[in-house]
Amino acid sequence: MHPRKLRPGGGYRVLRSFQVATLIYDGTVRFCDVHLDRRSRTHDQMVQAARSGRQNIAEGNRMGSTSSKSELHLTNVARASLEELLLDYEDYLRHHQLPLWKAESPESQAVRNALWNRTSESSHPHLSDPGDDGNRARWEVYRPWLDQPDPTLSANALICLIHQANYLLDQQISALEQAFIEGGGYTESLAAARLHHRSKKDQSDRTDRSDPSDPLPQAPTCPKCQTPMLIRTARSGTNAGSQFWGCAAYPTCKSSLPI
Repeated sequence: MHPRKLRPGGGYRVLRSFQVATLIYDGTVRFCDVHLDRRSRTHDQMVQAARSGRQNIAEGNRMGSTSSKSELHLTNVARASLEELLLDYEDYLRHHQLPLWKAESPESQAVRNALWNRTSESSHPHLSDPGDDGNRARWEVYRPWLDQPDPTLSANALICLIHQANYLLDQQISALEQAFIEGGGYTESLAAARLHHRSKKDQSDRTDRSDPSDPLPQAPTCPKCQTPMLIRTARSGTNAGSQFWGCAAYPTCKSSLPI
């Protein structure tokens, strides 16, 4: 059994979730500098939450080349950071007695559709660029909401963007979970290969010392994730002391078979 090769990583700049998270970070820095005391704890917390959302998408994507588990964890961290930031903006509007746009309102729909309408595409040809030109082009689309003195517009627009980013991240997380269940990443595959090698060596050693007429059974493949199974011993319960086949990917996969 050989571990799979490293898969490509680091393409986070083309992810729509990362592009929207960059807008949220830039917009949050602007919002906090204009509408909050720069020395306040809330200012720092909101900026850090926005930065965490963006940076963890990038770091998770980079880690994905070696570990699907790490990518999944960091993407969940990004999602949690943006949820925290969402609450901060809702709190700001409530504490200042400012209106919160409903999801189906014309204002919310205008923000959600701003990046993807034909007018924006024709006015800002670099919108699809994953680099700095793209970031600047996307900022220009949202400048009427994010770069002006009315906190009602900027806070509500950022709330809309956070909902959009969270929706995209939920889709990413779902896809990552499925990919991890089906095969994991390079690190997980390497660990399974090492366990398989150790199992074969242990079985070989035990076979050398045992009665040739009573050889060890051939290790089966896990019916759920196709990882080789290992001989394990139950430590508790009614079957304590008895042996069974357990998946080498445990605890990720808890499949077992009788010997």
